[in-house]
Amino acid sequence: MEHILDQVRQYATIAHEGQVRKYAPDPFVVHPIRVMNTCRVYSNDVCLLSAALLHDVIEDTPITRNEMHDFLLTIMPPASAHRTVTLVEQLTDVYIKSNYPNWNRRKRKRAEIKRLSAVSADAQTIKYADVIDNCIEISHNDPEFAGRFLSECWDLLQAINKGNTILYQKALKVVKTGIEELRVFQRS
Repeated sequence: MEHILDQVRQYATIAHEGQVRKYAPDPFVVHPIRVMNTCRVYSNDVCLLSAALLHDVIEDTPITRNEMHDFLLTIMPPASAHRTVTLVEQLTDVYIKSNYPNWNRRKRKRAEIKRLSAVSADAQTIKYADVIDNCIEISHNDPEFAGRFLSECWDLLQAINKGNTILYQKALKVVKTGIEELRVFQRS
């Protein structure tokens, strides 16, 4: 499994090359690595962990679903490659501004929440880890946007509760704590 994850990590690193995190000078790939490491505490499923590493590739890079699938076929059995790509597709935002330019952010986010409520439990588990990592980073670095973002994450978590129950509770706690800390910060 480690050999596969090392190759997937390298692929994600190359895919996100030149991208940096919004609030830190870190290479973007640190985010999917943290997401995978969070998931790894709760699962040793190589498809789930690979999808965690790749969860932003289709959405944020020029790499296509088919290119990703072809790569995965070189390192894992066809059924695993297919399952991994399916998880990544389930985590790839559909209701984005470029596809829905006449929709405001709120309408796009509500449609995305509805879509994510129907994805697999494994995809939702990865999403919990993604929410945790993003909430911590945004709360610490962008308090003006954090209120909106945390509220969106709270609404999302109310709709996606099929994944790992322990990680789900952790995600709820991170978001709730972030909202409470933001309220205290705004009052002071």
